[in-house]
Amino acid sequence: MSELTLTVMRLGFLAVLWLFVIVAVQVIRSDLFGTRVTQRAAVRRPDQAAAQRRPQQQQQGQAKPAGRGRQRRGAPTKLVVTEGSLTGTTVALQGQTITLGRAHDSTIVLDDDYASGRHARIYPDQNGQWIVEDLGSTNGTYLDRGRLTTPVPIPPGAPIRIGKTVIELRK
Repeated sequence: MSELTLTVMRLGFLAVLWLFVIVAVQVIRSDLFGTRVTQRAAVRRPDQAAAQRRPQQQQQGQAKPAGRGRQRRGAPTKLVVTEGSLTGTTVALQGQTITLGRAHDSTIVLDDDYASGRHARIYPDQNGQWIVEDLGSTNGTYLDRGRLTTPVPIPPGAPIRIGKTVIELRK
């Protein structure tokens, strides 16, 4: 074998080796830091958000929740994240469905390795109670340490756990 062929083979092997190292570092970096969750650009006012949701609800054939204008006395008025990366986040309960998950169109976007894209939803029923429903997630949704298999009413102050995130209904 000539000296030139041997040198070209050495340089080719070195290039493949460096390519392997770079790919390995990128995989390790993505495992350590995860995916980026983009923040929503603007905060919408509740009346704008409700106006945008109405056509969607009519298309999907969803009925409006009963008693939307007035809430029962002592009924929860907000959803608060008490544990996890979004601790302190509050969402006002105004009769609309709240979706939880990693998907960017969720009401509360969870940056949690144990959350599914469309993990769970919280919605009001006809009696003014709030219901939590697991949407077929891999790791499950827990209400007061019990795993949800069917939609269940949420008592105020009861912890709803999705991975490392804990959410509560409060007055």
